[in-house]
Amino acid sequence: MKIAIVATLFASASAFAPQANNARQTVSMQAENSRREALSTIAAAGAVILPAAANAAAGESPRFSVFGLIGDGGSYSEGAAYGSDQSSPLYSPYSVYGTVGSPDALYESGNSAEVARKKGFIAESQKRLTKLPGYVEKKEWFNVKDELTRYMYETRGAVRGLAKTPEQKKLAKQFFQAIEEASLQATLKNGDKCAAASVESAKLLDQFAKTL
Repeated sequence: MKIAIVATLFASASAFAPQANNARQTVSMQAENSRREALSTIAAAGAVILPAAANAAAGESPRFSVFGLIGDGGSYSEGAAYGSDQSSPLYSPYSVYGTVGSPDALYESGNSAEVARKKGFIAESQKRLTKLPGYVEKKEWFNVKDELTRYMYETRGAVRGLAKTPEQKKLAKQFFQAIEEASLQATLKNGDKCAAASVESAKLLDQFAKTL
């Protein structure tokens, strides 16, 4: 009986031995696969770097630049070299674009296209303001307020941008006050005052447009 029990225990212990070996082999294979993947990734990265390295001539020292002040300002690491190798002044030490107002500048304030666009906003607003008295007469207060908000944002920007002289700035201020008064009286549903402010705002915008 004792011999049978010992034999059974020996058989049970030996049954676990191959599984432990298999586990070690599996871990080893996974580690090997991980190393192969890492090596392939490094090789792919090296292939990307090779074209850039091909730009260097044989026997040359490495080309570098630190903020365009130390080293080679024309190296690929710098490009514009923070203005040290530019023929014209830059917008700032950290910009590759020219100064504001220079011939090669990307944007010039007050150019003809910008002025024409702002005048277009004012012309459209003049048409919209003529609708206000009719809305007031019908007591369509929501239409009065909508007309004074949905497009007047562009109008305000256009008027401010085009107001240069003291007279224009005065008219601009009076126009803003008039449309704000019209909107307030529409909220209060005061027909007479809203109509008067609406007419005044249209008159002031017409006067402003004539000064342009």
